[in-house]
Amino acid sequence: MRPIRGVPLVAALLLAAVVGGPTPAAAGAGADGHCARQGHVRVPGAALQQSACLADLTTTGLAGTPYTDPADQAGLTARDTPVPSGVPGVQVDGYFPDSSHFNTTHGWAHDAQFVIRLPDRWNGGLVVTGAPGTRKQYATDKAISDRVLAQGYAYAATDKGNNGVDFYRDGVRPGDAVAEWNTRTTQLTRAARRVVAQRYGHAPRRTYVTGISNGGYLTRWQLENHPELYDGGVDWEGALWTADGPSLLTSLPTAVARTYGAARDEDLYAVGFARGSEFLWPYHEKAYWGVTQKIYRAEFDPGYDPACPGPSAGTTAEQILAPCPSDAHYDYASRPAAVHRAVARVALTGRIGRPLITLHGDLDTLLPQSADSDVYARMIDARGRGTLHRYYTVAGGTHVDGLYDTYPDRLRPILPCYRFAFDALVAWVEHGTPPPADRTLGRPADGDVVGSCTLVDGLRSGS
Repeated sequence: MRPIRGVPLVAALLLAAVVGGPTPAAAGAGADGHCARQGHVRVPGAALQQSACLADLTTTGLAGTPYTDPADQAGLTARDTPVPSGVPGVQVDGYFPDSSHFNTTHGWAHDAQFVIRLPDRWNGGLVVTGAPGTRKQYATDKAISDRVLAQGYAYAATDKGNNGVDFYRDGVRPGDAVAEWNTRTTQLTRAARRVVAQRYGHAPRRTYVTGISNGGYLTRWQLENHPELYDGGVDWEGALWTADGPSLLTSLPTAVARTYGAARDEDLYAVGFARGSEFLWPYHEKAYWGVTQKIYRAEFDPGYDPACPGPSAGTTAEQILAPCPSDAHYDYASRPAAVHRAVARVALTGRIGRPLITLHGDLDTLLPQSADSDVYARMIDARGRGTLHRYYTVAGGTHVDGLYDTYPDRLRPILPCYRFAFDALVAWVEHGTPPPADRTLGRPADGDVVGSCTLVDGLRSGS
């Protein structure tokens, strides 16, 4: 077996490098149209910003520079994922006023960091995202930014206002940290729209919101609560929060219990884990289940076990990834009403106000599909918004594409299908072309699961 490469939490949180701050662009840049009007760009509300005129805004061109962070992207994409390159333009890095200091990117030690990229050749659109998991603003550079920039979109991403495994320490009330994620995404969207107008002379004609995991949750929340800001969104396995469950707080305790020998395989199936995903359980037991349960439980229910994780999730990899023994017995349904109210502050309703496409892998072993996107799709239907939603199951997909490199015979990356979904959303919004009906997306006939995705009736999407 190949060494495990799918380490989105371990690599992103424990191995992320601190990089130096960006340097300003050379004086006079833009005389020939390249980086034109760079000097006019001011991010509304930013406490600090720095802009640079760059020959290539993609990860290919930014490799080895302070303008991206490969460590924070680790595990999110398959090793051989095709990526575009050669997109010149302006990059703006900075942060909004904030009182927390988890994000040390650029040596700023300041949260609410953002990146905005403005390609020279603009198609009139803007794509906004928030970091997945507990990562930071460069996390989806390879998965999302590269391709949308190559298509001509401006791009903006936020670190969500807090990050890292100690994010739950931010705020005053339970749920404050996650609530800030939504506020920061809204804030960046409004600011980025104005930045686009400064750079190109008019506001974006279309604005799309999208994201992976927690970024998918943000996509759902934004389309429910601020549909006026967006034209549509693509939700890649967004996390589901509901006041009475399900959520990861109703499924992960059973996984932790299994770690301690207090739950059987049948118990995991009962809370949503898919039959056929068992080969992924040992990895998730070591790298995901324990740490995820304890830090999100600490965010919404700090009174359950104040000593674990305590003021920090840990300082070593072993400490960070270790579960709290008490979480093997955690029962969200029986927790005090105050805990449910904390979750209710950030809960989803299904009342989307703009077109949304959801993708979820049927072997997701962190956010099981049957306890997440299946439920959210029913919530959307119950709200009478089903005509605004398309839902695609990716056969053989799991929570992070990097695990494909370890199990190429059992898994397939979701990214090619995500790219199809984004293009389908654009056609839906801008040309009135309805996407295919809800369906399971199988493996392409040519076997190229890294570069393409089978859609319907033999039609394939390319990279």
